[in-house]
Amino acid sequence: MRIGLLTEGGYPYASGESHAWCDRLVRGLTGHDFEVYALSAEPRRDAPPRPELPRHVRLVHSAPLGSGFPAGRRLAGEPRRGRTPGRRERRRFAECFGALVAAFATAPPGGEPATPVVHARGAAHGGASAGCPPAVPGGAPEHVVTSKADRFASGLYGLAELAREHRGLPALLHSEDAVRLLEAACHGPHALPAAPGAQVNDLLAVTAGLARALRPLSLDWYGDRHTPGLGGVDLCHATSGGAAALPGLLAKHFFATPLLVTEYGVRLREHYLARAAAPLSAPVRALLAAFQGALAAETYAQAALITPGNTHARRWQERCGADRARLRTVYPGMDAAPFGAVADAAADDSKTLVWVGSIEPAKDLIALLHAFAEIRKAEPEATLRIVGGVGRDPQAPGYLAHCRALAAQLFPDEAADTHSVGESPVSFEEVGSPEVPTLADAYASGAVVVLSSVIEGFPRSLVEAMFCGRATVSTDAGAVCEVIGGTGLVVPHRNPRALAEACTALLGDPDRRARLGAAARARALELFTVEQNVAAFRGIYLELISHAPARPAACGARDARGVPQPFARPAESHVPGRWAATGAATRAAVPAARDAVPAAGDAVSATSAAAPAGRTPSWAVPAQERTAALPVPAGGGAEGGGAAGVRGARRSVRWGGADDRSRVTGAKERAKERAKERGQW
Repeated sequence: MRIGLLTEGGYPYASGESHAWCDRLVRGLTGHDFEVYALSAEPRRDAPPRPELPRHVRLVHSAPLGSGFPAGRRLAGEPRRGRTPGRRERRRFAECFGALVAAFATAPPGGEPATPVVHARGAAHGGASAGCPPAVPGGAPEHVVTSKADRFASGLYGLAELAREHRGLPALLHSEDAVRLLEAACHGPHALPAAPGAQVNDLLAVTAGLARALRPLSLDWYGDRHTPGLGGVDLCHATSGGAAALPGLLAKHFFATPLLVTEYGVRLREHYLARAAAPLSAPVRALLAAFQGALAAETYAQAALITPGNTHARRWQERCGADRARLRTVYPGMDAAPFGAVADAAADDSKTLVWVGSIEPAKDLIALLHAFAEIRKAEPEATLRIVGGVGRDPQAPGYLAHCRALAAQLFPDEAADTHSVGESPVSFEEVGSPEVPTLADAYASGAVVVLSSVIEGFPRSLVEAMFCGRATVSTDAGAVCEVIGGTGLVVPHRNPRALAEACTALLGDPDRRARLGAAARARALELFTVEQNVAAFRGIYLELISHAPARPAACGARDARGVPQPFARPAESHVPGRWAATGAATRAAVPAARDAVPAAGDAVSATSAAAPAGRTPSWAVPAQERTAALPVPAGGGAEGGGAAGVRGARRSVRWGGADDRSRVTGAKERAKERAKERGQW
């Protein structure tokens, strides 16, 4: 089948874990063709060359979400900059954009803004059944929340249709009309608590953010007279929510293409964290967060299946309105081959603790250093290796410098005697250095692997440590408990004393470390490998296609009324061989053999006349073609109507017409008379 892979900020250009996961998935599913539709954060003027992709990746489309809008990615016929849309376009834009803004910029009556619930609306739009929706938070009636979701969907798809037909949506989203519509919603009844305080600069910032988020509506990814685009794929697989899933929503709306959404890190949660750290005013933060929440709710409503990467992500999706019946956890696949050569932890007296990851404030290395100070009191020979580089957080470089200064203050260089050089028990290293050539070497050097994060999604460093057969001590953040599953120790985060006690317990019990490490390796190889991830998505692809209705564009056969008939020709007719030959030439042999007049004395076989060698079996011929190929008997048998005419036609195919039978009988009588005259009877 043909898969449309929808990505944002990753595959196939940017590096990182998202790129690695997509690459492993594509290379593992060689039986399918992939078309990649990639959204990037900014225009890539100095982008590096695209890496070599597998042969079954047929097409790669890319478009930026930044301020620049390349002409090559506009829909055909989109007006040039400087031309204003017409009055009809502006009126239609006001209706659609007004409905969209009113849906997310207003709170339902009854108190706090409610999280959108999409179960009831999902049934009406081809989603899950509305059997037992959960209670609506915030005290709002369910029908009010459903109405808000319907208005958001109506406005979103109305803007998409406007972009396909009139090509002027980017200019309209940056127009004064958009700002006035947003202002009216912010000062209208039931507006969000922070919305009435929006100033002109805030309204301009929100409209710019909406124009950026709605950029996929104006792309040329949805097919035209030259290329089918997303209209020609069998399944859309969005690798995250948010902007990456928006093309999949439009493909489902325009072409009824099934949508699969995979979230290993919930996009809405990432948006909340990013907006909280950004220097934005309260109205801008509230309005953009409300839009992202409504978009996430619509995505979950229209997705045929949602595959979170862990229970932590699943809880977020359920809170945002995803139906539990359409949630299926699929753990991210990680390559275990680089860690296969690492031997199991030996039951020795090693006292080395290892921390691996990106250094940033969310990892809470400050708490780890204070915990290690307590560990040194019980285990004076203990050492701590911090392996990793600076993270993507803007505060990461300063945080690393602060950690180095704290380590130097807590653990000054110590020397065994007056003649040796002092060394600190804490070291900061990076993978690729002479001390740590590879990541596997970092894990192999430790007796216990430590994780001290306060914010964590899927803990990949823990899985890598489990692949290496190492015992772990972790803080309870994100999906840590789900990943560990009893093969390591878990303590509360921001609790250096509990972290120190757990590490001290494992450092002093080598046999327990060995047992936990062996169990951890077995669990990781069972649940978190690339093979199980690829096998899970292979089955999901086939399942979704088997339940998806046949799309009209894919059905070539149609009846007299133009209704598609996807099963007009059975599969058996495609089996190669003379008996399964199809076409008008083979079917024309039936009336030709029937109408031929045999010569005198020739034997006539009803079987040979009715079924010439090589003709198409009746069950392999579509009904309309089979009826058209039947002969019309003399005397207006076909005009008799009903089943009688059909039965007469069938009899004529099997035995020939009435005139044929009389001619055969007369030939036999004349042959008998000639034999009597010659005395041979």
